[in-house]
Amino acid sequence: MISENNIAALIGTDVYGTDDSKIGTVGEIYVDPDTGRPTWATVKTGFFGTSESFVPLNKAEDTGGSLRVPYSKGEVKDAPRIESGRELSEAEEDELYRHYDGAFDLDHSTNDTRTAPDVDETASNTGGAFESEGRDTSGPTTDDAMTRSEEKLRVGTERVQTGRARLRKYVVTEHETVTVPVTREEVRLEREPITDGNVDSALDGPDISEEEHEVVLTEERPVVEKETVPVERVRLGTETVEDTRTVDADIRKEEIELDGDPVRDTDRA
Repeated sequence: MISENNIAALIGTDVYGTDDSKIGTVGEIYVDPDTGRPTWATVKTGFFGTSESFVPLNKAEDTGGSLRVPYSKGEVKDAPRIESGRELSEAEEDELYRHYDGAFDLDHSTNDTRTAPDVDETASNTGGAFESEGRDTSGPTTDDAMTRSEEKLRVGTERVQTGRARLRKYVVTEHETVTVPVTREEVRLEREPITDGNVDSALDGPDISEEEHEVVLTEERPVVEKETVPVERVRLGTETVEDTRTVDADIRKEEIELDGDPVRDTDRA
């Protein structure tokens, strides 16, 4: 049983059902203002906790960091949709008791459950929850009114992984041809006539002799060197693209028809 001493620690913890599957997270705790004992909890379910369902705490168990209830995920999600964050009315509390099929073994005829922050406020008498007359608004013991219900679609979104992209760098070899200008020396025979200006050089030496002159020839040749230089940086990024999807689902609703003598249908809405 959940103690009033650990109410605050339960807020936001995960809730697990009988099939060990996660139902949702605890949103609010409702307590009996007379005893301070926790009686109800709201469980945030659906996409990103967009829905809240009430679940009784009399048979719940605090497992240390999570809350375990003796109901399946479907039972909790199918509980009557009641707005949280306020005091439960008589009819709402009775509807919850019927859904969980007598989950409480005690007479709650004097109980008034409120959220934990309101436990010091004056409690109001909710009346006998197990009384049949005037309580069942859609069953065989109904009063003079019948409740018609229908299902509404609540559509949200969730983010799922659809693919994976990665950058991979690898080496390829390309053949490159580059034209490089080069120079070279070639032998050229130059002849000059004897003039007054060079006659002394021409007569310097023996009259008749054998001689050799040698000239070293040079040329330029291409020299190839490789240098690694950065050329660009590449990174992965994502962008969000808006799209629309059509969701189809079957919903149920109740219809009310009259058996017997025809009467005038008066809409009081």
